[in-house]
Amino acid sequence: MNGMTPKNRDAGFTMLELIMVVMIVGILAAVGTPTFKYITASNRISGEVNSLLGDMQLARSQAVKGGQPVTICTSTDGTSCAATTINTWQVGWIIFVDKNANHTFDAGNDTLLRAQPAFTGTDTFVATNANYSYATYNRMGYAPTGAAGVINIQLHDNTGNNQWTRCLAVNPMGSVLTEKYGDTKFGSTTTSCQ
Repeated sequence: MNGMTPKNRDAGFTMLELIMVVMIVGILAAVGTPTFKYITASNRISGEVNSLLGDMQLARSQAVKGGQPVTICTSTDGTSCAATTINTWQVGWIIFVDKNANHTFDAGNDTLLRAQPAFTGTDTFVATNANYSYATYNRMGYAPTGAAGVINIQLHDNTGNNQWTRCLAVNPMGSVLTEKYGDTKFGSTTTSCQ
């Protein structure tokens, strides 16, 4: 060495070592950031669509178990159904035993089972038809939709990227499925996830 004893040498990093560490951290950040964004968006979208899926299944099972109609509807306040023209499910929803099957929560008559608050983000969860602001399951677990056919509710992230589009479809038999963009699980192009 240069004749200096270990006690006399300054501890620390050389400029070359510091530059190398900064370059490695920069490369890892450049590679990891898109992956992190993908994971967070994927988890958020999955959580949102699965929360409605789980609540649809809860409504169906409660209808069969209790032998009474159970309705799940959009709700902006967590205590009553929103207007039937509000088919934007991101505002929140409620599940209740709908004793008279009128698709409206009657506080003195119906029993509130669960309230889901509005989404905190800017994702949209919109039904393809204004009549899809609610779904009512009868005592046999069916969700009669009348002439409307399959209820299709589409979840779009705030960027509008189709890779994040998810749909929740409910058929008249009460089956609930989630679909990715372009899927036609019910076998009809009119109900494909778009």
